[in-house]
Amino acid sequence: MSLVKFNNRFPLIDSMFGDLWNSDRLFHDDFSVRNQYMPAVNINENKDTFEIEVAAPGLTKKDFKVKIENDLLTISAEKTSKKEEKEEGYSRKEFNYSSFSRSIALPESVNMDKKIEAHYENGILNIVLTKKEEFKVLPKSKVIEIT
Repeated sequence: MSLVKFNNRFPLIDSMFGDLWNSDRLFHDDFSVRNQYMPAVNINENKDTFEIEVAAPGLTKKDFKVKIENDLLTISAEKTSKKEEKEEGYSRKEFNYSSFSRSIALPESVNMDKKIEAHYENGILNIVLTKKEEFKVLPKSKVIEIT
């Protein structure tokens, strides 16, 4: 006996749970990882550089750790906050901890001998990696002057 995809007899219920019924994610997801904070990353390749943008609002530059080991760029951050209130008759202590780690395999075209720039501004961590000369994009067309 094989499983048959359920026909749309109950459109309201199907629209609410359709993504769950129509995928295998229910059985293949790691539910413990789903709720972790994982920032979005943009990678732009330019003529001379790779630019990596990590959206991580609410952090400071002190919260980040960026390192390269064995052609693997690892960006991680940890943030801990504590709050304590004491008033007559009660006291309250709250703390929060959040972290993430994201690794990106670097191509052989990245020049490790050049300075790697990183700065954090307005919730975005920007990392600029320079390309090796032999991998820089050459213009695809050239105007040849006739003499």
